[in-house]
Amino acid sequence: MLLTYVPDRACDEGCERMLFMQRQLREMLGKDRDRLDKLVLVPDDVALTPAQIDALTAHGAPATVLRAPRAGIEAWLMAAPGHRMGEHLFLVDPMGRWMLRTPATPEPSAVKKDLERLMRANAGWDKPGR
Repeated sequence: MLLTYVPDRACDEGCERMLFMQRQLREMLGKDRDRLDKLVLVPDDVALTPAQIDALTAHGAPATVLRAPRAGIEAWLMAAPGHRMGEHLFLVDPMGRWMLRTPATPEPSAVKKDLERLMRANAGWDKPGR
């Protein structure tokens, strides 16, 4: 499964907080962490500095960083009404369907419980190294 983040503008303090949460949530899964990959989808109109890209790909289990057209991302993933895309993390299943969108101000322990439930539910068909 993919724990996906979409920065909707240049990576500021809020973006860095969500990226930190993405890293921590994966680590908090313990033995199941290898079944969760980190993905950062960067819209084509958002610029990340080389240092920010290096930070995403250099520490621990690196995030996959992909650039995509904003319209394509917004057709696939949707922010909650009244919120921006960069305020959420999205969980995407191996078939490419998003299963979970965190609240705009996510509580890490609540998100971890949801992730654990989903990991248990798909244990039979989502294997590491896919």
